[in-house]
Amino acid sequence: MNTKTVLISGAGIGGPALAFWLHAAGFEPTLVERAPRLRTGGYVIDFWGLGYEIAERMGLAAAIRGTGYRMRELRIVDGRGRRAAGFGIDVFNELTGGRFVTLRRSDLSRLLFDKIERHTEVIFGDEIDAIRERADGVEVGFQKGGIRRFDLVIGADGLHSRVRELTFGPEDAFEERLGYLVAAFETQGYRPRDENIYVLFNAPGRMLGRIALADDRTLFLLVVALEDPLAPLPADLPAQKALLQRRFAGRGEANWECESILADLARARELYFDRVSQIKMDKWSKGRVALIGDAAFCVSLMAGQGSALAMISAYVLAGELAAAAGRYEAAFANYENRLRGFIEPKRRGAKRFATAFAPRTAWGLFVRNRIIKTLAIPGAAKLAVGREIIDDLRLPDYPWPMHAVAH
Repeated sequence: MNTKTVLISGAGIGGPALAFWLHAAGFEPTLVERAPRLRTGGYVIDFWGLGYEIAERMGLAAAIRGTGYRMRELRIVDGRGRRAAGFGIDVFNELTGGRFVTLRRSDLSRLLFDKIERHTEVIFGDEIDAIRERADGVEVGFQKGGIRRFDLVIGADGLHSRVRELTFGPEDAFEERLGYLVAAFETQGYRPRDENIYVLFNAPGRMLGRIALADDRTLFLLVVALEDPLAPLPADLPAQKALLQRRFAGRGEANWECESILADLARARELYFDRVSQIKMDKWSKGRVALIGDAAFCVSLMAGQGSALAMISAYVLAGELAAAAGRYEAAFANYENRLRGFIEPKRRGAKRFATAFAPRTAWGLFVRNRIIKTLAIPGAAKLAVGREIIDDLRLPDYPWPMHAVAH
């Protein structure tokens, strides 16, 4: 195998998963992450399907179940806190064969990282600044760490991928903005608490939800429909908070818990804040550089499958490199051929699903709630969302010469 060293940009979900499987295939991965440490907080994800199966193959299933939450219900409330619609989460367990759990994205990232830190070089607090392909490899310039050579470079650095920008061009060429922004933050000691229940409140063009976490913490998720999807969003924390305060404050008595939640937002030191977008590319690789996960095909945060899809793409890319004995041209082509037909329906479904979070009109909210009520009817949920939940891809069994070592 001539191809051995692989630089991976991004230590979120796809990056550590790819490092694990590359090591299992006999490669030498290096992981670079611009943050000074693993990220904490953020938002929760529903984790199921093939991503869960890959976690099982990595020996992580028990840890994920122990870290995560077994949600019982999605409950939509009106402005006075009365139940307006909802359904039990059991249907998702049935559709996924019990492989369904809710957990912090940062917790999943930490569990994946724990599996690779002993055998992977990890560089925190630095970022790729230049990529120059040579006949025998890739010359990579780092902002702080000088210049190094690798056989391959993989971008696992998310929606706003630096590797994609340096290799394929500006983000605007591939991003489709869906017209929403999403924010998330955590607080301590919030009341009331509804254990193992997603509680959501909507008004036209906005949604606010909460979920009770361990250690008496509560996570809040805020979604806002944007009047102008192309307008830039504020970059600094005070301005981001001010935007959310304007959209959720001052609606009178029938405004659920918004006043108390906004008070906690004002005190929050960390806030996840970003627009909701999809990435669509004709090619996921160019020369010795390839992309996985959101960097290649972001289906949008509100689809609920970004982490699983990142793990699937990491597994398949590493497996194809193993099967091709490091012949990256063939491996990259096979990687795309296997996954593109699987990803495209996910993207289309996510686009439809995104509008359900924050319908822009009162009529849209009424229709959305009526549809959600039907999901409580036995069998209706399977017909309505089964196609989106069930993964119709079979994971290949690749040769993993170092698999025992990886475990």
